[in-house]
Amino acid sequence: MARSRAAGLRAIDEAALALPEVTRDPATGGRPSYLVRGKAFVFAREPRKDAVDPGTGERYEDVLVFSCTAQDKEAMVGDPDSPWFTTPHWDGYAAVLLLERDLVRVGVAELREAVTDAWLTKAPKRLAADFLARG
Repeated sequence: MARSRAAGLRAIDEAALALPEVTRDPATGGRPSYLVRGKAFVFAREPRKDAVDPGTGERYEDVLVFSCTAQDKEAMVGDPDSPWFTTPHWDGYAAVLLLERDLVRVGVAELREAVTDAWLTKAPKRLAADFLARG
């Protein structure tokens, strides 16, 4: 994925809402979740014991979840310099995690691609095909 200027929550919002039939649900601690026809594709995760800061042992409070393909997950979390990660809880699930504080390490173009790819994994096949056909 290409790098560009640093990304932020606003970039997620803009990328998600530019996609067809997306709704924004602000239910999770004031941080929005994005859904396509009722299926979440990017959302905030509540602090859990499986996602902790290795230095302090404190639970991460700013985990974002992005749906993805298994192949994309392998590539995204396989790079040791990548801010994308997973936890044992998410092993076997087609999703990657990103700390909100690490959005500055992700370029806007990469983030848009991750949001679009997440949407494609959850959108109905016909809607996704129509979107891809429009280019």
